[in-house]
Amino acid sequence: MEISRRNAISMTAAGLIHIAGRQQALADAPEPGVEWLLRRAQDRGHTDLGWLKSYHSFSFGKYFDQRHMGFRSLRVINDDKIAPGKGFPKHPHRDMEIISYVLDGSLQHQDSTGQGAIITPNDVQMMSAGRGITHSEYNPSASQANHFLQIWIQPAFRGVQPRYRDNKLNPEEKRNRWKTIAGPEGSSASVAIGQDAIIQVTQLDKRQQLHYSVERGRHVWLQVARGQVMVNGTWLGAGDAVAASFATDLHLSAVELADVLLFDLG
Repeated sequence: MEISRRNAISMTAAGLIHIAGRQQALADAPEPGVEWLLRRAQDRGHTDLGWLKSYHSFSFGKYFDQRHMGFRSLRVINDDKIAPGKGFPKHPHRDMEIISYVLDGSLQHQDSTGQGAIITPNDVQMMSAGRGITHSEYNPSASQANHFLQIWIQPAFRGVQPRYRDNKLNPEEKRNRWKTIAGPEGSSASVAIGQDAIIQVTQLDKRQQLHYSVERGRHVWLQVARGQVMVNGTWLGAGDAVAASFATDLHLSAVELADVLLFDLG
């Protein structure tokens, strides 16, 4: 589908298109003719339960915004901080690929398949809920807070066998370069997911630069987890994101040490 140059777009998880006003969505567009969706950290939804402080890039729980229901198959990015010794008790999921990416502290996972692990920074964890699974997530530390990104990807097929996988990353593999942490079966990703979606991460040192080419027919959501970067001339801080649905090149330059995630979606 051709994108009008008069509008910015926000694609829902179902692939429907919602038109956003040009002035709001493109206020910081860096180049004439280049259009993208800009999602600022302060505009996200927020949940504060005391033990949990969470920011929602897309509608989640009691936060609802029909302009931000997801982007292509990307349904949830929750920026979660869990107090020491606290967490999510056992609860159910189905038909969702759920990825956890820890930034600080540790996160303990247990699910109804019998799988369990404690993941820390440089670990990536994937749970394919399939036809139904229950799990719990806790911060096992008595003193250190946990900070992680909870990511949901809608699967290509429903009702599949639930499965679990975690993998440890070598920090040097993501330092000043892209590292694929999740992708379709048969890819070189650290964990496999049941969708035409690729998640890449990088940790950019101050003043380091990195590029990414968005292929025709692909859609990209870029999320800054920590730090500050310039992307095609636009400043992005922690929690900020941009999305593009056209063939283009993204040029990143770190203002300070930064952790960035990039979602390349069909």
